[in-house]
Amino acid sequence: MQRIIALDIGSVRIGVAVSDPLGFFAQGVAVLDAKGCWLSDLAKIAGEYEKPKLLIGMPRRTDGSEGPEAVRMRETAKSVQEYFPDLEIEFWDERFTTTIAQQALLEADVSRAGRKKKVDKIAATLLLQSYLDRGR
Repeated sequence: MQRIIALDIGSVRIGVAVSDPLGFFAQGVAVLDAKGCWLSDLAKIAGEYEKPKLLIGMPRRTDGSEGPEAVRMRETAKSVQEYFPDLEIEFWDERFTTTIAQQALLEADVSRAGRKKKVDKIAATLLLQSYLDRGR
């Protein structure tokens, strides 16, 4: 089965998660620096899998509509598609993934510094897991 790499793209950090070979579970694998050469870092991750699909979190408003953040994400996705012309890109609603990730880390009593390092990876994992669960 095709692996899926999910991206929770923020202005500072990008959370990355990957599906298992059977497409049942999501696992957070990295947090990339959004200000750096993150596309080349993503290429290293994608290179570990045979032609994965890229799933990009689409920020939507609470009513489901797209705002300026969604426009920015579509522009970012164009850059990703140019960098990875052979990979399929799909968008998935990312509403509340970061909030849920923050809450889980707070409940686990993770320090503020620890939360900052992990929240994006967990948000990407939540994003991908919701995508994987949609077909069941």
